[in-house]
Amino acid sequence: MPGGRAEVGTDAPVFESDGEGPRRFVTTAPFRLDEAAVTNLRFQRFVEATGYVSEAERYGWSFVFSGHLPEGNHDSVRVTGAEWWRKVEGACWRAPEGPGSHLAERMDHPVVHASHRDALAFAAWAGGRLPSETEWEHAARGGLAGTMFPWGDREPDDVDFLPCNIWQGSFPARDTGADGYRGTAPARAFTPNGYRLFQMCGNVWEWSADAFRVRSLKRAARALNMSAVREGRHLLKGGSFLCHRSYCFRYRIAARIGNTSDSSTSHTGFRIAYDIKGAAP
Repeated sequence: MPGGRAEVGTDAPVFESDGEGPRRFVTTAPFRLDEAAVTNLRFQRFVEATGYVSEAERYGWSFVFSGHLPEGNHDSVRVTGAEWWRKVEGACWRAPEGPGSHLAERMDHPVVHASHRDALAFAAWAGGRLPSETEWEHAARGGLAGTMFPWGDREPDDVDFLPCNIWQGSFPARDTGADGYRGTAPARAFTPNGYRLFQMCGNVWEWSADAFRVRSLKRAARALNMSAVREGRHLLKGGSFLCHRSYCFRYRIAARIGNTSDSSTSHTGFRIAYDIKGAAP
């Protein structure tokens, strides 16, 4: 990725409490970034080489979208306040929907159920690191300035314009799969942006190196930041296959959420950044 003046955030936030604004410009050094999210195949090679055990495997469970569970699944627990999520015993990167599920025909899909700590462990093995929010947004724009999405400002619809893997239909009850996928898509599906990066928005949320913070002096923001520090929350970018304009309009470049470092879900992954020796802004 070229260095220089990087645009971060927006002055027209959709979710102001997430800290999407203000728009600002930050100088960044050149760096390299994986063209796609880390796949199941790459993560499997990491595990085979190191013997690494993911946090979901150690805990014995992870969060799975309820619409992807078999009818009558009795090994899951509803999540209070988010009825479309289930705590599923045995769910992990190897078994994304829990026992009985597998990675057949999904080795080129992004690895999911990866915690922030899992991502850091992989990055260290790969000789890289997680990107900062500044680097991630700079890369996602692909050379465009001031746009909402990696491809420009045209919003995806449910029929004719499907540039990324998000929800089509009525969330959370009905996913038409008009883009060809219900759940994750191959990491290199869809048209890449101007920097040849695939799916910087949609498909899976991607962990960043940054701790989650909101840039605001409002009392609610201060309370949120204090809570984020106590809980050890880190920043995620990009949205996922569960995002839809009517509910989670977070498949935008400036969108952001935070989660605890040990959290894992069926729509969370990551990609790796690499320093360029001797590079300067």
